[in-house]
Order: sequence, then C-alpha cells, then structure tokens
Amino acid sequence: MIKSMTGFASRTHETEPASIGVTIRSVNHRYLDVQVRLPQLLASMESRVRALVQQRMARGRVEVSVSVQARQVPTVEVELNEGLILAMNAALNRARGAGLIAGQLEASDLLRMPQALTIRERSLDPESPEAAVLEKGVEAGVDATVSDLDTMRVREGQHLAADLAGRRATAAGLLDRVAAAAEQGRQSLEARVRDRIGELPVDLQGDPTAMAQEIVRLAARSDISEEVVRFRAHLAQWSALEQGPEPCGRKLDFLLQEMNREVNTIGSKADGIKIAELIVDMKAELEKMREQVQNVE
Repeated sequence: MIKSMTGFASRTHETEPASIGVTIRSVNHRYLDVQVRLPQLLASMESRVRALVQQRMARGRVEVSVSVQARQVPTVEVELNEGLILAMNAALNRARGAGLIAGQLEASDLLRMPQALTIRERSLDPESPEAAVLEKGVEAGVDATVSDLDTMRVREGQHLAADLAGRRATAAGLLDRVAAAAEQGRQSLEARVRDRIGELPVDLQGDPTAMAQEIVRLAARSDISEEVVRFRAHLAQWSALEQGPEPCGRKLDFLLQEMNREVNTIGSKADGIKIAELIVDMKAELEKMREQVQNVE
C-alpha cells in the first residue's frame, strides 16, 4: 500500500480527572523515529505511548505531544536545597565577620535565590484510582489520534499513488519507444555491415557462413531485449507492491534503483535514432518518481 509519511492530527480526550490533549505530527524519515513529550506526572507512560505509534506506523519521524489540564488544582511539592542554603549562609557569615555586609538571611531571600527552592507538581501515585483513569484516558486519546493521523496518511498516499501511476505509465511508454527504436537500429546496423562487406572485393569477403555469424554477433551486442523484459518485470512488481497491504516505500525505492540500472544499460547498448533523447526522458521520469517515493511509508 502506498501511504504518505507526512501528516498531522490533534484530539482532546475528556476524562473525569482531566482534559487530555494529544497532537501528533509526522514527516519523512528513513526509519521510524518516535519522539514523545509527556507531562512530568505521566513520564512513566512513554514506552506505552511509543508502542501505540509503532503498532500503526512503519516509517517516518513522528512527534507525539500530550498535555493534561487537570479539573482540580494540582497539589505541589516544594524541595529545599539545604546544601546550597547552608553553603550560602556560611559564606554570608564570613562576609559579616569581615564587616562587608550586615543583616541576617531572611526567608524572602530564599525566594530570590536561584535553585534554593524547587516547586513541582506532585506526581500521581501510580496505584491510585485517579492515576489509572488518567493513564487509560491518555492511551485512548493517543490511539484515536494515531488513527486520525493514519487516515490522513492514507488519503495523502492516494494522491501520491495517482501521481506515481501516471509517471509509471509514461516510463512504460518511453520504454516501448526505446525498444522499437533499438530494434530498428539493430536491423539498420546489420544491413549496413552487410552492405560494407558486399562492397569488398570477392577475395576479401571470406567464408559467407562465418561472415554471417559474425554479423549476427555484432548486431547482438546492441540487443536490449533482456533489459526491456527486466524493466517490465519491475513495473509489474511495482503494481503488486502498490496493491498489497504492507508499507512499500523502501521496496519501491529499491525497484527504482534497479530500473535506473536497466535504463543505463539500455543507453549504453542500444543503437538507433533518438535513443539518447528517449533515455534522458526516461531517467528524468524515474528521478521524479524517486522524489515522490521519498514520501512513501
């Protein structure tokens, strides 16, 4: 199946303890790279959120962002950096002893002192009913948003498939023209060689049978029938991959590499009018297909 790697989806999932917002973006990437951003109180869920994405996607850089808006004011915890405060107080005492400053360290000073106090939301007890409800809500929200993203990637993939189908048909038509021109070129080459041999004096023409075999071997060097058959086989395999259920971006990319090799070989072997021009057109079309395939999962 042709599915795009780019997409965006956003959802809000309501639960009793909180409103959960989930946003997922995906862009092109050679492999599957999942980045997850969760609130501190849900940090333990990262592996589960990552697994939900990995079940539905095979390639792409996917960024998952989850926000939680609690319906009640969250409880906080305050951590006092005693080591820092004791060290600071000792330094101030030395300064006072030297007559550099006066006064004592006040509580208000701690609020202005960087790193003296750390205030954070208190993490949910993982065994509490509230935590269970919230985690289930996050999983449901992420799963629904991934489904929305997948739907968008499928829809974008249909546009990619239509464009690639048109370019594939163009490449197949160019191949037919190259094959016809190459066959005419081969026959023309064989005729030219026979004419040149016929112009030689009789005593230099040699054995007619051996000469005919040599002409056939010479003409066979420009025969591209094997390359044409392989190219058409690649086109058929492309159709099979496109219609299959599995992601096919990497395999399509490999097929394009093989098709380019066949075109290069055809260009070096074929002999005929406008062969070079047709080969350039085929390579240009394959390059456009390659650019599009970089967007396919």
